[in-house]
Amino acid sequence: MNPPAARRRGRARYLLAAGLGLGLLASACQTPRQPTAPSASAVTTAPARAVSLPAEIAGRHFFVVTRWDKNGPWRFLIDTGSSVTLVSPEFARRYATDETAADMPAVRVRSADGESILLTGVKLGSLSLGPARFDRVTALVYDFSDLSAHFGFKIDGLLGFPFFRDVTVGLDYPGSQLVLAPPDDPAPQSGVAVPFDPSRRTPLIEAQLGDRKLPLLIDSGSDGALNLNPDGLEPRYAAGPRPGVTVSTLTGDRQQEIGRLDADLALAGTTVTKPVVELTDQLSSVGGDILEHFKITFDQRRGIATFAAATPGPITLGAQRSCGLSFRKTPAYWRVLSVVPGSPADEAGIESGDLVTRINGERVEKWDLRRFETQVDRAPALDFTLLNGRVETTVRLATFDLVP
Repeated sequence: MNPPAARRRGRARYLLAAGLGLGLLASACQTPRQPTAPSASAVTTAPARAVSLPAEIAGRHFFVVTRWDKNGPWRFLIDTGSSVTLVSPEFARRYATDETAADMPAVRVRSADGESILLTGVKLGSLSLGPARFDRVTALVYDFSDLSAHFGFKIDGLLGFPFFRDVTVGLDYPGSQLVLAPPDDPAPQSGVAVPFDPSRRTPLIEAQLGDRKLPLLIDSGSDGALNLNPDGLEPRYAAGPRPGVTVSTLTGDRQQEIGRLDADLALAGTTVTKPVVELTDQLSSVGGDILEHFKITFDQRRGIATFAAATPGPITLGAQRSCGLSFRKTPAYWRVLSVVPGSPADEAGIESGDLVTRINGERVEKWDLRRFETQVDRAPALDFTLLNGRVETTVRLATFDLVP
């Protein structure tokens, strides 16, 4: 997981039509008003011993697929940075009970067209992951169709951190496995144990940036490396920060400010050398670009997160690549949401609102997140076919290091 030559990081920066940016699932979910204490009614049937379930690591996000009856299979994003669980309308129709979700008030968020929509709470009869069964789960109903189109597969829900409070859960990124164990499992965990306060409903640990202590959210719902709130830190930069694309979230749009720090991050006994950071005014958090180097086990009853690094030695993240564009993806075309200032796309005159129908000569419906991100990472240039009325024009855009 940590080759001698640092990998170059592609970051296509798709955005969702629902107004939720990749890597912002956690912060978006935490912004609205939420219950402050876990529901006392949820019951978990824990596995008798530790079990491993296959996981899918897509776009540095952690997914698990499950099925326990004739319906499904169901695919869930595991999001430790979220204090709520979300399920699709289809899933809610099948498994929601008539019980009122009194511990989950409705949450109002922004839709793709800028209007306000209401996410309602439901009580689910049960949800199983292998031998572990979770009963009377409280969730919000959210339409995942745009996120599904983004990744190229159907997503049925998001499991927030409190969902796993009655089991020990391990996110094994290198092994692509979700590990579930009974909460009183005596088997020792290998790695470095770091305490957190489980009453916060998300895992906030202490890390160190240079000579400063840093509270850091462990956020498997983010695809980035380090989202940094610079307040009180006075960070120094080896590169940048510079403007990136405009990122849409459930609470509004903002333009990225992204750079590389001139200091190392010490995280659970592992050094991340001069990490790439995206500046934020929210809580600092670490995402999949760094977490993919670890197996992380969370014991919420004891308030301990254990980090087992895949390889010894420091983690070095390569350059962050870009095509200079962000998109809102639909089956027929991708609409340009924003253009990185000063990028080849900006110099070519591409503007927000332009429609892309083909990439490298292929219709956009043949492209999903992983394939496009790989091309941005590896290819020196990409051909984008733009639609103006009924006329298509192809423009070749060089990819570049947004952050060296």
